Amino acid sequence: MAITTSSDLKPDYWDESIAHLMKRDRILRKIIPKHPDIWLRNRGNPFVTLARSIVGQQISVKAADSVWAKFQLQCGKRPSPASVQKAGLVSLRGCGLSQRKAEYILDLSVHFSDKLVHPQKWSSMDDEDVIGELTAIRGIGRWTAEMFLIFNLQRPDVLPLDDVGLLKAISLHYFSGEPVSRFEAREVSQAWQPWRTVATWYLWRSLDPVPVEY
Repeated sequence: MAITTSSDLKPDYWDESIAHLMKRDRILRKIIPKHPDIWLRNRGNPFVTLARSIVGQQISVKAADSVWAKFQLQCGKRPSPASVQKAGLVSLRGCGLSQRKAEYILDLSVHFSDKLVHPQKWSSMDDEDVIGELTAIRGIGRWTAEMFLIFNLQRPDVLPLDDVGLLKAISLHYFSGEPVSRFEAREVSQAWQPWRTVATWYLWRSLDPVPVEY
């Protein structure tokens, strides 16, 4: 399946996926029409996507946006491995990053500059193989790798069960606000296959209509 990765273009699978989801899921049938003319976008830069995902780990979208804005002031509008290494640990901490996240992003920059990762191959690798290569980098766990699959490679069937926003939306819409387990979330998602990325994206929109872009 050809997948469009331009930030301005709709992924090739988008219209097919929303037709499927609206047919199979009564909740998404109500949510999707509320968000016309927007879709999954990305900036197309693997290093930026991963750095932005590390910034967003375990904090709110609003807090992540604030830290990222300061990070860009320090490292440039499109941060690169070189600009991150030039900034150094102390300056990264000054952007509002924790010590650990600053170290993670520096380590990520070294992996890219020293060619210890192979982004040119990721588009031809399957999801789990990409996750395996990414999670070998310090500070990148499964959630961050799944955000990369969604926002950079735009893989259509990713279900990020460690994502707080997704679990919150499933709880709200499918369980009347009651806490939801990963097992229950996976059960709900069966109707979404093979378009779980798209279902996740619209459930995020149900909580925050402004799309996050990594």
